[in-house]
Amino acid sequence: MRLVIISGMSGSGKSVALHALEDLDYYCIDNLPIGMLPAFSVQILGNPNGQYDHFAVGIDVRNLSGDLTIFPELLEEMRSNNLKCDVVFLDADDTTLIKRFSETRRKHPLTDQGTPLSEAIQEERQMLEPVSSYADLVFDSSKTTVHQLRQLIRDRIHGSQNGKLSLQFESFGFKHSTPVDANFVFDIRCIPNPFWVPELRGLTGKDQPVIDYLEKHEDVKKMFDDLKHFLNEWIPKFAAENRSYLTVAIGCTGGQHRSVFMAEKLTAYFCNIYDNVLTRHRELL
Repeated sequence: MRLVIISGMSGSGKSVALHALEDLDYYCIDNLPIGMLPAFSVQILGNPNGQYDHFAVGIDVRNLSGDLTIFPELLEEMRSNNLKCDVVFLDADDTTLIKRFSETRRKHPLTDQGTPLSEAIQEERQMLEPVSSYADLVFDSSKTTVHQLRQLIRDRIHGSQNGKLSLQFESFGFKHSTPVDANFVFDIRCIPNPFWVPELRGLTGKDQPVIDYLEKHEDVKKMFDDLKHFLNEWIPKFAAENRSYLTVAIGCTGGQHRSVFMAEKLTAYFCNIYDNVLTRHRELL
């Protein structure tokens, strides 16, 4: 039996995530009161031969604020009963959230005549902190379309249902901000930059001319070897703690050449060691 708790900021894509899991035959409930989680988990465990063995519930700020504060102890209680329980938190930057509410003309659950949208978003972040701080996996949907988010949910959540670690290498550009969903962040801006080679500027780290350019530099080879050795040492320790998800973010300046190349190279290497290894190029979406 497996329970996935989907939470996050209003407008970040929680409904999209639940619908994606529902399409994968999860039994889904949206906006379940937090206080009912233990009773729901007991019902799940008490019916092992039922129609469903995968469940997902949506938890959001519409819960009473006092209920949100008890989430950590409820989560511990459910896990102590041997229920596999993953907490997934969806987020987006404030500018994106404001734009989404403006475009859809939806009302934020915390806005009123005296509370503007920007303040409501900040208040919501504070209220959801007891949930977000216990998240096993964080999705930043700021730069994803509905279809891309749905695919990410399928790949990362459903892909880890066999109980094995879901390992993702994510390339990004520092000038576009650091990913909020990363467990490790590596800065590789010190290696040679193909951007300054005119014929390579419009290509990406997945194109062979860029690959050839980078692989001829000793610093690039040394960086790959150092990252490989570090991760070989520490990924097993995360897996030993029964972690379901691990995201390794590789950053360069724009997220187009060096980080893409390194994420692809690390993915190819670790695919030979782990079953569920994914790649995401944030700036190439």
